[in-house]
Amino acid sequence: MISSQNPPVDSLQPLRARIRLAILCSALLAPLSALADAPATQRYQIAAGDLSQVLTRFAAESGIVLSFDARLTRGQNSAGLDGSFPVEDGLRTLLAGTGIRALRESDGRYTLVAASTEGALEMDATSVIGQGLGETTEHTGSYTTGSNSTATKMPLSLRETPQSVSVITRQRMDDESLITLGEVLEQTTGLTVTKWGGERERYNSRGFQVENLMVDGLPIQYEEAALSTGAMAMYDRVEVVRGASGLMEGTGTPAGSINLVRKRPTREFQGSITGSAGRWDDYRSELDLSGALNEQGTLRGRTVLSYQDKNSYIDYYENQRSLAYGILEADLDDATTLSLGASYSKDNNPGADWNGLGTYPDGSFLPISRSTRMSPSWSYWDKESRTFFAELEHRFDNDWKGKLSATWINSEMDMLGTFLNAPTLDANGEPQYAMRGGAYNYDRDQKSFDGYFSGPFSLLGRDHSAVFGASRRSADWHDTGAATTLDGSFDIATINPLNWNPNSLAIPPVGEFGEWNRYQQIDQTGVYGTLRLSLADPLSLVLGGRADWYELDVVQYDGDYPYGAANYKVTRKFTPYAGVVYDLNDTYSVYASWTRIFNPQNYQTAGGSLLEPQEGTNYEVGLKAEYLQGRVNASLALFQIDLENLPDALPTSTCATGLTSCYSAAGEVRSRGVELEVNGEVLPGWNLTAGYTYNSAERVKESDYDPIGVFSKGKRYGTNLPQNLFKLGTSYRLPGELNRWRVGGALHTQSKISTPYGVKQGGYTLVDLSAGFAATRKLDLQLNIDNLFDKRYYSSISDTQGSNFFGDPRSYRLTAKYSF
Repeated sequence: MISSQNPPVDSLQPLRARIRLAILCSALLAPLSALADAPATQRYQIAAGDLSQVLTRFAAESGIVLSFDARLTRGQNSAGLDGSFPVEDGLRTLLAGTGIRALRESDGRYTLVAASTEGALEMDATSVIGQGLGETTEHTGSYTTGSNSTATKMPLSLRETPQSVSVITRQRMDDESLITLGEVLEQTTGLTVTKWGGERERYNSRGFQVENLMVDGLPIQYEEAALSTGAMAMYDRVEVVRGASGLMEGTGTPAGSINLVRKRPTREFQGSITGSAGRWDDYRSELDLSGALNEQGTLRGRTVLSYQDKNSYIDYYENQRSLAYGILEADLDDATTLSLGASYSKDNNPGADWNGLGTYPDGSFLPISRSTRMSPSWSYWDKESRTFFAELEHRFDNDWKGKLSATWINSEMDMLGTFLNAPTLDANGEPQYAMRGGAYNYDRDQKSFDGYFSGPFSLLGRDHSAVFGASRRSADWHDTGAATTLDGSFDIATINPLNWNPNSLAIPPVGEFGEWNRYQQIDQTGVYGTLRLSLADPLSLVLGGRADWYELDVVQYDGDYPYGAANYKVTRKFTPYAGVVYDLNDTYSVYASWTRIFNPQNYQTAGGSLLEPQEGTNYEVGLKAEYLQGRVNASLALFQIDLENLPDALPTSTCATGLTSCYSAAGEVRSRGVELEVNGEVLPGWNLTAGYTYNSAERVKESDYDPIGVFSKGKRYGTNLPQNLFKLGTSYRLPGELNRWRVGGALHTQSKISTPYGVKQGGYTLVDLSAGFAATRKLDLQLNIDNLFDKRYYSSISDTQGSNFFGDPRSYRLTAKYSF
């Protein structure tokens, strides 16, 4: 029994129906089970291209281990492979005309040698292509990955990880032309992107908002106001854990974790130039160079530069996104590697809204065009971020390794904008709003450090693995603002949104900055450990724990008057983690996991102290499958999240002297649901990812927490998020003589959403299409069309006075990529 308090039986009927539906849908996995054992003769459909990349693809599909001197394949091409072949015939066909042949070693691996060589070749710059996929997704052509470490810091396959994990690979980002983090997460199973402003995206999973990001496994606070994640050109993949991730992050919500994994230098030289043009004067360019910087290959570097300049379907709204990324990787000796890097990201957003579109007083939508804006043309919201990072890794002789990582991020925001108050109707029944304005500058620093040891050990005749580490992160904010009127009233004008000109208002005078200030400092230190114990050949147990020390100091000033001051400490807060995985056979596993996360909150009790942290508990059980040596992954999960200690307002008469409000930690929300996901290369040349989520959250105990909801017990929580969500993405390379062509697309469908303010958006479905053509071995062309049927809908809704946003109309983008 999970909790002593359960919702009424009737409230479980929709969930049970959807669980039955998901189990029925899991029958979709059955045809894939026929692919679990690859035959000795296998069908391949591998396009012509660079020899090393073609061999990588062949090794992954055939399941062999292939090693060779990188100098052998440099500058060599292959005609590809189309048809059914045994492994050795396939290699012979791929290597035809290259002067290279494959030798089968006694241990079953294959080695490439020059055709004139009789014996084994002594290699110094060796590339080893392992069986199946690894962590890095670049050049794999895959929609899945061989391993991830976001949930436990251990390099486990998706099947071995006792939580729901999705990986958006480099190939999928390229196929669907996903440029920003928001675009990536819009295509991720179970995630919903909402907006609180034109440039303030919020990411939601399992009914809750994500508060943290990780970059290469280092947690940082996601704050949508100032942090510029920039273009996705510098990342190899995005790993998303759905459900509580307190073991890795310490504090946060039980929504999940988003890990951005950077591209790394390669030993062999590679480069590409990409350019694209799209609707609304959307122009983008990208340069990516990587390779060894010395003859021995012990010093390697990579740089990625990108720039996007685009207008919008919204009047007077533009975006200019710049990204510069550089990394150096040095082998200090055979066992030690040092990495140093930096990135710079800048988003200029002329015309960006502080909030979005309003409605009629009853919440019904206004008869307006999607190009309408309810802010002056001179508004803007600019972001700029600088990041420096370093990593030192040492590999010990006993297969253990130690790693130290550090990052520093400075984010700045500069904005001038307006917001609307609640709408009223004039004498003619026309809507009108009072428009108010402000100008703000944010300067925010984050530092994150992590060090750990990981490796295998033997106990009671079995092999196990462990991770032990410590981390520290801090966030230092200084935000300042000023009114857009000299008297500090913020009032600018009264407008009728059905009859007004965004150019009609002159830029107002901005008061002296420093009228409003906020200073905030957060420090968090934690120690953690994870054990993966092999209890039997088919059974593994993952146990983990984390202890955190947390402190928050915040104060705000209105002129010289301080208010909202708080100092909050949490000492030795323990976060547990437990997961078990049982292999039913070589293809299927069942799993169960339980973990928690805490989130400090700045609400005062009746006595004046601060409430205890919110506590999120994640329960999950499921089935996972792995086909074709890991090239296809599938999962079915049932989950429950309990979020406790939510604030509930007390009568002001009970508050201590001097307090204008006080709260009790009485509220609780329960989120339940089911998820189904399949991703990978289901047939030669056909990549597919499909995910369905049913999620419903309700208030088990009353709380004032979350204005986008109804506070009373038994009511739905987070009604602005869909209960049903289905996403699909696919790409198929045509067979035979048409194998230069590929076609694909994406589907997004969701159920209705609403808010307590009367704002409602019905369910909708979006369809995207794409087509690609390999004009030459080095030049690739691609056309993407999004929202093919030009569906008119609101992608994000809130209240009557703003934060409602239209989804993008039909758009297209033509991309050309030249690789060398």
